[in-house]
Amino acid sequence: MADLKGLCAGLPLNPLPPPRPERDPNIPHAPVRNPCLLHDQKKLALQNALRYFPHHLHTTLLGEFARELNEFGHIYMYRFIPSIDLRAYPIQEYPAKCTQAAAIMHMMMNNLDHRVAQFPHELVTYGGNGQVLSNWAQFWLVMNYLSELTEEQTLVMYSGHPMGLFPSNSAAPRMVITNGMVIPNYSSKEEYEKMFALGVSMYGQMTAGSYCYIGPQGIVHGTTLTLLNAARKYLGSGDLAGKVFVTAGLGGMSGAQAKAATIAGCVAVIAEVNLAALEKRYNQGWLMEWTNDLSHCIHRIRQARKELTSLSLGYHGNVVSLWQRLVQEYEMTEELLVELGSDQTSLHNPYGGGYYPVQLSFADGQQCLETHPERFKELVQESLRLQVDAINKLAAAGMHFWDYGNAFLLEASRAGAKVDKPGASRGIFAYPSYVQDIMGDIFSLGFGPFRWVCTSAMPTDLEVTDNIAITVLENIIKSGVADNVRHQYEDNCHWIKEAGHNKLVVGSQARILYSDRGGRVALALAFNKAVADGKLHGPVVLSRDHHDVGGTDSPYRETANITDGSMFCADMAMHSVIGGSFRGASWVAIHNGGGVGWGEVINGGFGLVLDGSEEAAERAKNMLSWDVLNGLARRSWSGHPWAQQTVRAAMATNPHLKITVPYQIEDHSILEQILDNK
Repeated sequence: MADLKGLCAGLPLNPLPPPRPERDPNIPHAPVRNPCLLHDQKKLALQNALRYFPHHLHTTLLGEFARELNEFGHIYMYRFIPSIDLRAYPIQEYPAKCTQAAAIMHMMMNNLDHRVAQFPHELVTYGGNGQVLSNWAQFWLVMNYLSELTEEQTLVMYSGHPMGLFPSNSAAPRMVITNGMVIPNYSSKEEYEKMFALGVSMYGQMTAGSYCYIGPQGIVHGTTLTLLNAARKYLGSGDLAGKVFVTAGLGGMSGAQAKAATIAGCVAVIAEVNLAALEKRYNQGWLMEWTNDLSHCIHRIRQARKELTSLSLGYHGNVVSLWQRLVQEYEMTEELLVELGSDQTSLHNPYGGGYYPVQLSFADGQQCLETHPERFKELVQESLRLQVDAINKLAAAGMHFWDYGNAFLLEASRAGAKVDKPGASRGIFAYPSYVQDIMGDIFSLGFGPFRWVCTSAMPTDLEVTDNIAITVLENIIKSGVADNVRHQYEDNCHWIKEAGHNKLVVGSQARILYSDRGGRVALALAFNKAVADGKLHGPVVLSRDHHDVGGTDSPYRETANITDGSMFCADMAMHSVIGGSFRGASWVAIHNGGGVGWGEVINGGFGLVLDGSEEAAERAKNMLSWDVLNGLARRSWSGHPWAQQTVRAAMATNPHLKITVPYQIEDHSILEQILDNK
């Protein structure tokens, strides 16, 4: 089998592909998992895996499946890794009966592209454990179902497992995805490891399990905007020349930090324990330099600060060592060498390889994780305490630190580090999250990470859409918008104009920008017209990061600035998916976990195919408007004034839109008076 037609023919059973007794040493692999299954649970995991195969193959496959379970903690079915190069092929090459099915194939295969995926053979796209699917048998079945899918059917996905094709109608989504929908009382990290090993649940992160990941470009844009807005808020100017940003992580999504730093114009020092991840970003051109010498790091920081040059410097080592050295330099010289600080290690998975303790080398840490997981956990917690201690000392000297939504503060707090705000209620830390303090206002204006993919796979089509986007955004600015909205449009116009020069595409021909409801609808209609007029050589898929205005309920990230007590409620994310499903989305997904970890967040996403038809235009108008307004309504009701301003403006333009807006308490002292009287 070496073509897409063969890939869609179903599981290759006669003959079976040859076994793979060893992991491919040329491919990065996921850490070994430790599900701690009992004997009967191991039997159940094997039984569940064999369900995908006829009984006459069970004895042939059983031994290798048992070996995978024992050695790696999960049955990936490595034998069934396709021999074809997995990537986003031009949409017309997929053997599908409807355009939307072919678009889903295009997007899913991009998530498994070796240039895009973090651990492609384990079907992990990003974040250390963000699965596209649970095993390779599922991949073959999904591709087969998609090749047969018509506009009168919907493919139903249960945590990676294709439950089947079910009759529906042309207005319904072609695919509905759920990932990790576990009953709340059982949604613990320990139970997850068992469920994943059993093959019954899956952690889809955000856009891994919804097939909408577009490579690190997405977080490059978000990180660039975060740095610029952090500079405005904390340093009084968006000019970052000579300003130092210290952080950690050069892996999947965190790898974008190096590129974002140079675009923003600052001096970034990024620690990474995994040499392969560091070298990948260096060879990609996103990381300008790297060293394993802390003294050289300090020298380059001082040099770049003096010369006011932008720099992305990778430090091959543990970030705790870097923070401690910066403290040492400050205590010796009283020179604060860092203005801004954060962290993008995968702390949503702290004890499964998302964070490595400073006490061990990377290799020793991997070995400890595999053989002594409880000891590994103890060392991680000690390392977090040491890291926070150093950060606290630098913050006291004037550095500004924020949580980048990776559960750093949450896991540090659980480890006993001094990050809790004295006297504050649950979930309030001494440092803000980047949504809470930097990006929250942008969400309340309706701006969030909107994306599109040119399924022709042609770079020239992406260039055409870039030019269309610039025209659309500039026309919106000319039409007259509020100053706080205009600033966002101007930032995004600049981003799109520089996007080609910055060479951000990895995998599919995709682009991201932050846009509000009006901008998203205007862009969608312009792209759809370009498809209809033949200016584009294939349909365009619209999506967004789940990390958006209304897509995610996450009390330590997306909804960290919700102050009415509902930060732990997940109605918004659920409604985003339910509402999108009957307003025109081509596929929808709802996930437990993503960003900050399993059991900590509910998030939803979608894909919407623009094929040039009038129906596609109507779908886009209805679905995209709902997707943003749902989030704005919740943010408005929680009391955010910018969200209230935005929903009132939206209601003024649509008589069918009626959003419940709260009355404000003008004199808060009456609350204290009545309580004191009681």
